[in-house]
Amino acid sequence: MPHAHDTAAASVTIDDVLARRLVRSLFQPIVELSSRAVVGVEGLARGPAGTGLEFPDRLFAAARTAGLLGPLDMLCFEQALEGAITAPVAPPLLFANGEPAVMDQPLSPRLLELLGNAPSFRTILEYTERALPAVPGSLLRLAGQIQLHGNAIALDDVGVDPMSLAFLPVLEPEVIKLDMSLLRDPHAAHSRKVTAVVRAEAQRTGALVIAEGIETEDDLVTAREMGAHWGQGWRFDRPGPLDTARQRYDPEAAVALRRPRPGFHQPAGTPFDVVAARAATRPATRETAAAELDRVRDIAAADEAVVVVVSCPGDVGARLGVPLYELAGRARSTIILDRPVDGELAVAVIGAGYGHVVSAAGADLVATGDLPTTAAVARVLLNRHTRS
Repeated sequence: MPHAHDTAAASVTIDDVLARRLVRSLFQPIVELSSRAVVGVEGLARGPAGTGLEFPDRLFAAARTAGLLGPLDMLCFEQALEGAITAPVAPPLLFANGEPAVMDQPLSPRLLELLGNAPSFRTILEYTERALPAVPGSLLRLAGQIQLHGNAIALDDVGVDPMSLAFLPVLEPEVIKLDMSLLRDPHAAHSRKVTAVVRAEAQRTGALVIAEGIETEDDLVTAREMGAHWGQGWRFDRPGPLDTARQRYDPEAAVALRRPRPGFHQPAGTPFDVVAARAATRPATRETAAAELDRVRDIAAADEAVVVVVSCPGDVGARLGVPLYELAGRARSTIILDRPVDGELAVAVIGAGYGHVVSAAGADLVATGDLPTTAAVARVLLNRHTRS
């Protein structure tokens, strides 16, 4: 028969967890694969030990059911930050997980206080790849806010869903974390495609690549062959108290991380301004518009793992004969702006490592297959989009 205190502990509720701040953080090291020095730690949330809410799956499920996912997400972030700040030796980098479903919530006063006190380390806020198709505009706005504090964004579990590869150039995270499934089957066609796209994106943007799930020396070798710079997994250490890794920290780790770029995720100008600054314009007619939009449709028809973003006011669409609802093709993610840019047509389609953008304003039309330009237009458009 259980003791009274055991029964009380086991019956703790999500309200108790939040009211009494019962979330605790364990920390798992992230290691530079060549030197094996610890470059940072990931804070992993746990509920009260010995209760039904100790492990994150049940903890977050209870919060979701109770409509308290936002407060729990914020508390987990606060506890991870507080743990790193109060550690005997602070880590060079702190990775903390964010919940995509509540990404639009404002930062808590406590979190703003912690970030405002300028910790000695940089914080990398991690979101799983499912955040990109679900709430891309929200993630861009959050990334902009994170950058203002000198911190960074990581995209987690990359490789589970091919859609994340299309969104990578739009977000341009500082860190790309390869899902452990790629490490388990590195020679599969899907794994090879993901690692090739991620490697190219890292070379183009300076992002750092982390391989998750490294458990053996063979895993470590494979991770390096896949292009990973850093790694994480039981081969190095299991989650535990923060002070276990303090003697192995690499003080230069934060320098390796790309510097903040305030304003990058909220580019200035209209879509037409962005494209016209990088490509030649020509007359905007029904014929020229149709030819360029046919390219968009061809891309969307050939690959379902693309994102199509469209801004088309009714008057512009009517003048140029834009077949608005025919542009999506097979694309799994099509976003038609609820607040289109006045007087402009803009259509951006992005796949895994490629893109094409068309924009028209007044009597001029411009188009290009340049991926960075296409991604910049997508950022302009998604920052205007208010619906998930």
